[in-house]
Amino acid sequence: MKNADVYAYGMVLVSNSFLLKDDYPKADTYGEIKEKYKYPGGETGTCATVLDSLGVSVKMDGTFLGRETAEITRKFYSSKKVDITSMAEDKTYDGLEDYVLIGKDTRTPFGMFGSFYSDAKHRWSIPKAEDIVGAKAAAIDPYFGKESEDAARICVENNIPYVTIDCDPESYLHEHSAISIISGEYIMNSCKPGTTREELFPKFISKGKGLAIITHGSHEALYGRSSTGLNKFSPFKINAVSTLGAGDTFKAGCVYALLNHLDDEQTVLFASACSAVACSRFPFQLNPPKLCEVKKMISLRIE
Repeated sequence: MKNADVYAYGMVLVSNSFLLKDDYPKADTYGEIKEKYKYPGGETGTCATVLDSLGVSVKMDGTFLGRETAEITRKFYSSKKVDITSMAEDKTYDGLEDYVLIGKDTRTPFGMFGSFYSDAKHRWSIPKAEDIVGAKAAAIDPYFGKESEDAARICVENNIPYVTIDCDPESYLHEHSAISIISGEYIMNSCKPGTTREELFPKFISKGKGLAIITHGSHEALYGRSSTGLNKFSPFKINAVSTLGAGDTFKAGCVYALLNHLDDEQTVLFASACSAVACSRFPFQLNPPKLCEVKKMISLRIE
């Protein structure tokens, strides 16, 4: 595939998801599994899946494929407008997987990300300029340090706007992004305990050149830029079946909005609708949000 609409770089893994019959069990008690599935996921993998469903072609790179993940990943994307030919395969290790237990209001992932990052051998690709140049927009995860920043620098040098997630406000990735999304999980894990989103927001918009969005699950989102200040958005109210992939789907919605030159309010509206549709089903990989479903969700809210 040449000149895909979007270049996506970052975390691609195989996700083993388990939908629990009831809520997450207490320690030393039993929990019944209602449904279980195994499909490619990760922040970038999910984003690519959703973009394909929205009619957008993607060139994807990032995590190395491994012995246990290469075949399922290639098979899954073979029928989609997602080109993974740049993804390297390392047959010396199994590949990256996670295991997610999904309760009524919880999503609890388990994995081996600590050892993945602490390993002396980095199992992720170096971004290739030839993959990026020609794209209309990009989506870049911040998780691969210099390589993630290199992808952003290539975008900046070639005037390709990009969306990123959960970056420090002082980072190159945040500063030069067209859209920077900050999750509640980032605030919980990376900020001083007790720090509010309202306290953080001015710092993000002052340090960045683009649109900053701070999400918080089903709660009110904050968005804006240095020229507009703080705005608020109430997400769609739905009966969620599973929140797995909600944030990554929101990211995909922002990329779609960037491609289609939506304004800030329309961007948050569209991304939130994408996320709402994804949360209404399980597993979303079998039935990712379609453009007609997202538009219907938006129309019902407007009416």
